Amino acid sequence: MKTYQHFATVLAQLLGNDTAVRLTVDGYMPLSVEDIGQSAESNRLFAICHYGEQNGDLMRDPEMVFEIHTDASPDMAEPLSFRNDYMGTMQEGYRYGDDGRKTHVNARLKQDLKFFARTWFNHLKDQGFLVDTAIRERLT
Repeated sequence: MKTYQHFATVLAQLLGNDTAVRLTVDGYMPLSVEDIGQSAESNRLFAICHYGEQNGDLMRDPEMVFEIHTDASPDMAEPLSFRNDYMGTMQEGYRYGDDGRKTHVNARLKQDLKFFARTWFNHLKDQGFLVDTAIRERLT
C-alpha cells in the first residue's frame, strides 16, 4: 500500500496541474508524463515514459501506465503495464473484458511491475527529475 501511495505522490508531483509534461535533466533522456484518460472503472490513467528515436520513429524506453485510485485515502497509483519498443516488449498485469474492465490478474507480473516501478522512481529521483532544477515543458 505504501509503495502505491508513493507512486501516486511522485506522479502527481511530476505532472502537477498539467495533463502532459516533458521533464529534461542534462545527461538523461527526457521524461514524459501524461494523463491519458480514464479506466473502465473511472480511475485516471497516467503514462510515464522516456522516449528515444530510431530511424525517425519515437521509441518508448520504457513506458509504464498507472491507474490512480482516488477512492483510497491517500491516493494510490497501481502500475498496469510496461512497454519497451527497443526490445519489442509489452506486458500488462491484467486481462480485460470487452467492456474494458479487468477480468484476470497476472499476480507474478503485477509484482514485477511494482518492483520495476519502485526501482525506476528511485533512479528518477537520483537523476534529478524530482527536483525544481529539472526543466519542465508543458505539452498541453
